[in-house]
Amino acid sequence: MLRRIVVLAAVGVLATGVAAGAAPARTPADGAGPRPPATSPPPPGASGGEAWAWTQLTGQGTRIRYVSTDTSLTCPAVRYTLGATRNPHPMTRVSTPMGSQFPTTVCELAVPLAASNAVLEQSSVQAATVHPANRQLPLPDWTSTTRPRRVAVIGDTGCEVPVTGPVQDCANHQTGWPFPRIAAGAAGSTRPDLVVHVGDYLYREDPARENDKAANPGCTTTADRAGWDCVVADFFRPAEPLLATAPVALTRGNHEDCNAAQQGGAGGAWFRYLADDLRSNGSCSVYTPTVPIRAGTLNLVSVDSSFADPGDTGSTAQTGVFARQFDAVNRAAQQHPGNDYFLLTHKPLWMVKAAGTLPQNVEWVTHVLDAAVAATGPHRLADNVRLVLSGHIHLYQMLDFDTPRPPQLTVGSSGGPLDNGPDDTKVVGKQIGTPPQAVHQSITQEQTPGGLGVHGYAELADSGGTWNLTFHDPSGAVRGQTCVLGSSPMNKTFVCH
Repeated sequence: MLRRIVVLAAVGVLATGVAAGAAPARTPADGAGPRPPATSPPPPGASGGEAWAWTQLTGQGTRIRYVSTDTSLTCPAVRYTLGATRNPHPMTRVSTPMGSQFPTTVCELAVPLAASNAVLEQSSVQAATVHPANRQLPLPDWTSTTRPRRVAVIGDTGCEVPVTGPVQDCANHQTGWPFPRIAAGAAGSTRPDLVVHVGDYLYREDPARENDKAANPGCTTTADRAGWDCVVADFFRPAEPLLATAPVALTRGNHEDCNAAQQGGAGGAWFRYLADDLRSNGSCSVYTPTVPIRAGTLNLVSVDSSFADPGDTGSTAQTGVFARQFDAVNRAAQQHPGNDYFLLTHKPLWMVKAAGTLPQNVEWVTHVLDAAVAATGPHRLADNVRLVLSGHIHLYQMLDFDTPRPPQLTVGSSGGPLDNGPDDTKVVGKQIGTPPQAVHQSITQEQTPGGLGVHGYAELADSGGTWNLTFHDPSGAVRGQTCVLGSSPMNKTFVCH
């Protein structure tokens, strides 16, 4: 049976409950009775505020996370089924409110892989508004010996509101900012088992310039740009259909770095809410260690490339930092030689883009990451690293080399304004990397007369030992070719038709 994984670029979500077109959580909670309606009244004792809950894969296993603006500072319980029992499990408080920027209590719960039917205990939830409204949290539907059938990988999803320059129309999800439409389309059409985000969540560097202030009254000034209300506006609200459908695995982007002057200072929000290892005070680190994430027999390894200098050709200390990261990737891959590994890194290793606005002038980006791979012990990535998944450049592109080097899949087309795409005929044959290898195949989706691509996401579908790759537009419809990855670790070429 065809088993699929979806790769998505970040997309926006509707304001409350499960967005239109999104499927509800797949399985009703055992013994929990009928699902409450989307407009169910606040639970007894609700004291106002709102709460967001989601399921995240981390290096320490599956975690249910919960963030609330309720002032009670209490954490709820989660009831799930494990074996023959169904019991409530109290969440652990990670952090409490910190000033007006982060008026939130953050809670977390480790959940065993064999658990099912997780639901927030209504009597323990104090917030008046809860997302998802049915309080059900998706859990992995794979075991230690199986893997996800459908994985959605998304990237660069925020609405771009820079301090200077053009501003996206955050309120217009048709021709302005499509992330909410992409999230709903992916959740409704693809119904992924896993969502992978390859970084860049928070783009509202100067919310005073955007036109969507009425929908986001707490995200309106430069002082708000990396605070909780802007995190909700740029990520949680638009992503809600996906968060209600599947667990997520998250990678840090350069917009979540520690440079407040250049990138909006979103690193604090990243470490407070979304990082692999949450921090009670949201303190920001320039980079973090490699994170191996298990999804059954599919292994994800996240490399924090948020600070990689695109102008660095491999001659600085950055090469040594990233070489250690890629050595860690290879060590992780050697632990499970029979499993597929996907390397997640926001900035691509071997992506080729258009130079300026001319698609026939093409250039390779982020040389320092390739130099770091070449500086590892074996001078390359392990054989069972089957794919590199990245974002950063705002388009969709698949490159393969017909060599042991894994294909590079870039999915940066899920929300932000699109970049000019290269002429694929000029990319094929281009020598890139260390040692130089010729691009065997380049598919940039989808070229228009003006050179821009199409917003959307990618799907990787497990097809019994290999992966089928497709690109989907915001409605969830397939655009372009289906590409089938070779079925052995040494065959890393896509056959497209």
